[in-house]
Amino acid sequence: MQNRMLFRHLAVVLLVFGAGLIAIQPATSEQKGPPKGPPPSVVSATSVTAEQWRPSLTAVGSLVAINGIHVSTEVSGIISEIVFTSGKPVSKGDVLVRLDDSVDVAALEALLAERRLQKVQFDRASGLFKKRVFSKSEYDEAKARYDAASARVRQQQAIIKRKVIRAPFSGLAGISQVNLGQYLDAGDNIVSLQTLDPIYVDYSLPERHLTKIKSGQTVNVSLDALPGKIFSGQVTAINSGVDTGTRTMKIRATLPNSEEMLRPGMFAEVNTIIGDAQTVLTLPRTAISFNTYGNSVFVINETDKGLTVKRTPVTTGESRQGRVIINNLPVETKVVRTGLVKLREGAPIKIDNQVKLDDKGLNGE
Repeated sequence: MQNRMLFRHLAVVLLVFGAGLIAIQPATSEQKGPPKGPPPSVVSATSVTAEQWRPSLTAVGSLVAINGIHVSTEVSGIISEIVFTSGKPVSKGDVLVRLDDSVDVAALEALLAERRLQKVQFDRASGLFKKRVFSKSEYDEAKARYDAASARVRQQQAIIKRKVIRAPFSGLAGISQVNLGQYLDAGDNIVSLQTLDPIYVDYSLPERHLTKIKSGQTVNVSLDALPGKIFSGQVTAINSGVDTGTRTMKIRATLPNSEEMLRPGMFAEVNTIIGDAQTVLTLPRTAISFNTYGNSVFVINETDKGLTVKRTPVTTGESRQGRVIINNLPVETKVVRTGLVKLREGAPIKIDNQVKLDDKGLNGE
């Protein structure tokens, strides 16, 4: 009896569960539809551009002052006066610092008195020698004493003169490294002094370019410290030999610097112009995927489903100011400029060029 009742309860449960499945199945079947793909990736786009480039050799270098030293002193002493102002220009011969010379001046006065005495004795000996009262040896001794006294005076005057430190050439004084009343030893630095106009840029090129470089060629210099500015000058010197360690030759160019914007020690990118202008096709560096197995770009194609991309191998050439020469894409070919890492072959994209990009600022280097 118990078994029959248990069987009836089980049958009721199964009927209720089956009815629930029947009620749910239409609802779930209505929600099914075609599978949706990933949403389009938002990228910026650009096109292959034709430009006029003059062939050049690119190198990195540093700016160097034509005259640049740390002014020091030849003699020791205590600073009694600082005449120059830090960061201000000075002219050749201007007094920078005076050392205390009171003891030396007193010593000079004593030497001058001695010289006057020796002068009187020499004049007397000279007169007596002419009258044949003095012998030649006595005359010579008087003259020697006077000459020695004169030499000691000149020596002392030179010592006093060296206690006045002057600018050896015109230029811009740096930050003072001394203080009033400070004791200086011979050779201690006082201030840096740099001639800024014109200014040198020193750089090196591989020895294989030796025949391409000549004095008078134009160089264009750009600096990280002054973005967007190009400074032009000329090659003025080529080193007489090649560095055996690096197999490079050192080159020096001279740049006008009337505004004194260029300062010694600045890092510079130097382009040496070696030929006439040529038409080249370029892309921003960020549009190119650089790989060891080959460089490529994502070319944008218009299809029925919208915009898609196709990975296309490219041959690259010289790079300049954030742009790279492309040798195997037609002009005006539209490619992805930024957002390459999230793309794959045939991926859908959406172009957004609202943000203005700077090729030099986004060079990928």
